[in-house]
Amino acid sequence: MQWQDTGIVLSTRPHGETSLVVELMTRGHGRHLGLVRGGRSRRHAAVLQPGNGVEAVWRARLDDQLGSFTLEPAAMRAARLIDTPAGTFGVRTLAAHLKLLAEREPHPLLHDLLAVVLDHVDDPLEAGALMVRFELVLLDELGFGLDLTACAVTGETHDLAFVSPRSGRAVGRVAGADWADRLLPLPRFLVDRTVNARPDAAEIAEGLALAAFFLDRSVLTPRGLTLPPERERLAAALARGHAAAAAP
Repeated sequence: MQWQDTGIVLSTRPHGETSLVVELMTRGHGRHLGLVRGGRSRRHAAVLQPGNGVEAVWRARLDDQLGSFTLEPAAMRAARLIDTPAGTFGVRTLAAHLKLLAEREPHPLLHDLLAVVLDHVDDPLEAGALMVRFELVLLDELGFGLDLTACAVTGETHDLAFVSPRSGRAVGRVAGADWADRLLPLPRFLVDRTVNARPDAAEIAEGLALAAFFLDRSVLTPRGLTLPPERERLAAALARGHAAAAAP
């Protein structure tokens, strides 16, 4: 058995004295593990860091075996990511999220979006909106996507301001006014494509809270899991970045 694919390093763990088991998010083969022989050597150390992009060849005698990877560098992001708190906590949060996926199940959209987020996660003014979008796509890929296209009450597509915590559907500002305290805020950047690509800190906080609510309710709690602690630290780093950018 053999295949070749593009991938992004999510994590590693030691195997024996010299090798590593490497976890990749590949484009065509999903979240996939494989053994890198000699992976603990200095020659491999720079490549096998979370966030780096690689070209991977996987080989095994049988399809259900762990198999082995041969990896070549493609996008060396790790050094830049670990240089900022947002980058460090961002890559850890993303890796934890992707463990929610079944192994070897292709999710090419998540792979591509992961690469985009990693290219910008060390920039607090860009990373917040991208992280929220990633988490909403993750929910969708897991079968729990939100419907933010039209008001659940009136069917209107304009002035959407809330999300129903029960149905995950958008609600218009007027239709939801009387129940605003029971609804979740819907930040404009998720529904209005004319809004600046860099929403403010309050909108990012609303978006992260929205995604966290549905991840926790629909995915994590049923599995006995909680949000990764790195996510809260990422949110704090993004807030500090916004505050620094806004300072005179």
